[in-house]
Amino acid sequence: MTAAPALPRTLDPAVIVRTFRAAGLGPFSGVPCSFLGPVISCLQQEHPADYLTTANEGEAVAIAAGARLAGRLPVVILQNSGLGNAVNPLTSLCHTLRLPVLLLITWRGRPGSPDEPQHELMGRITPGLLTALEIRHEVLPAEQAALEERLGVAVDHMRSTRLPYAFVVPKGLVAPYEGPDARPAPRPERMLRTEAIAEVMRAVGARTPVIATTGKTARELERDWDRPENLYVVGSMGCASSVALGVALHVSARQVVVLDGDGAALMRMEALATIGRAGPAGLVHVLLDNEAYDSTGTQPTGSAATDFAAVAAACGYRSTADVDDAAALRAALAEARPGAAGPRLIRVRIAPGSDPRLGRPALSPPVSAARFQEAIAP
Repeated sequence: MTAAPALPRTLDPAVIVRTFRAAGLGPFSGVPCSFLGPVISCLQQEHPADYLTTANEGEAVAIAAGARLAGRLPVVILQNSGLGNAVNPLTSLCHTLRLPVLLLITWRGRPGSPDEPQHELMGRITPGLLTALEIRHEVLPAEQAALEERLGVAVDHMRSTRLPYAFVVPKGLVAPYEGPDARPAPRPERMLRTEAIAEVMRAVGARTPVIATTGKTARELERDWDRPENLYVVGSMGCASSVALGVALHVSARQVVVLDGDGAALMRMEALATIGRAGPAGLVHVLLDNEAYDSTGTQPTGSAATDFAAVAAACGYRSTADVDDAAALRAALAEARPGAAGPRLIRVRIAPGSDPRLGRPALSPPVSAARFQEAIAP
């Protein structure tokens, strides 16, 4: 058995931000990961004008390319699982136009370091993928003096080649942020996600397929309401609604429910347009919106500024609802009964947070998928 690598020394997130800014680097944009959550919290609290949360990693790269055109040396923060979303703009935008951006990529699934199943493949291929993309890369140094020196090398490389440069960030390299809390303030009058899921599961039919987005939504559904007709989508953030569409189009005369999240829906907003255009009558799209990336540290998603119901209606959903309490959710679910015109979107405004004792899924992803496929077979 391969021994896990030794934990790296930790760097204070404020030191990281200060060192990057002193090297002339910034602004910062990207999608949160818990490994770099403290850096994001520091930016949000101490330099809010220099940090922009984006819906997906490719968008962050494109925004950074624009910042480079405006004369800045931008930094993109992303989890390596989102590197796939960034491949196209890195190759066909940054490489083609010679617009260098600095990438801070967390190394989930690093070989020898235990992680979730969805990170195993990308963790193994991250260095090779960066090499294939012709992006020079190295592990982020864990000492300030070394960080200053390597940032100088990265800046010189980007200026001389006009190509991106990447630092890979292992788990545990960044210390916790000790500044003020940047998380959204909880709203005590709103349901928790577990309560909203319970309302949905009590309302659906016994054989109704229920597809849950990655993260704590899938984990809470499995812990409290496990059954063969549930599919727990691990990884592939933003894809659960598209998986549900694929199911709904090919299981005739059955209702299909997807439990989505605000961060996931923002990441793949094109799914709303395709669902509306395809028009599966039985699809009920339940969007659980706590205005936060709950699985990575409760960083704000920016969903508060998005009218999901209006977007869904404009995309062709037959009906929508926007609710923030259990009674309104029950009424919306009753209107979405089997046989009602769909697709239907129900946005449920919930409070951030979850049970700190929440465990990882007990079922392996292949077993979950095979069980679901058998359960919904004609």
